[in-house]
Amino acid sequence: MKPSTKDQLHGEFHEAKGRAAVVMVGFLLSVIFATATLAVASPGKVKSSATAATTAVDHVENRIKQLRGAINITEVQEPLWNNLTKVMRENAKEMDTLTKERGTNPKVMNAVEELKFHLTITQAQVAQLEEFIPLFEALYGSMSDEQKMSADAMFQKGQHHKKKK
Repeated sequence: MKPSTKDQLHGEFHEAKGRAAVVMVGFLLSVIFATATLAVASPGKVKSSATAATTAVDHVENRIKQLRGAINITEVQEPLWNNLTKVMRENAKEMDTLTKERGTNPKVMNAVEELKFHLTITQAQVAQLEEFIPLFEALYGSMSDEQKMSADAMFQKGQHHKKKK
């Protein structure tokens, strides 16, 4: 039996909602991994001003501005938005602290120490995602269909995957 248009729209809505959450998680992981990679790749080296400007905090602040512009947060959504951006900022600060500690440590780590450092970063990422996802879901759930489409489109920019037709 062919599903009704209403069922199709309902299914597409939930699929889009899931994609947005996955894309946001991917975005956060890319910010976190990029910051961690910068710190690990050059421990003890002085970073240039160009590199110093690419901290997780800087990246998140730019992303917050982009998101706000794309999504057009309403006055009613402002508390949800503020909760989300607060966590984004806290997570970025935490990741910058972790990677800065590693980057300023002149000691060369052995393989086991490197693995333990990456475990610390991964555990921080998991904790951050567990805090972030419910807040993002709440905001996303409050969005109009137009806002969701804007958010989905923004998160999908630069993604190298084929869209379903």
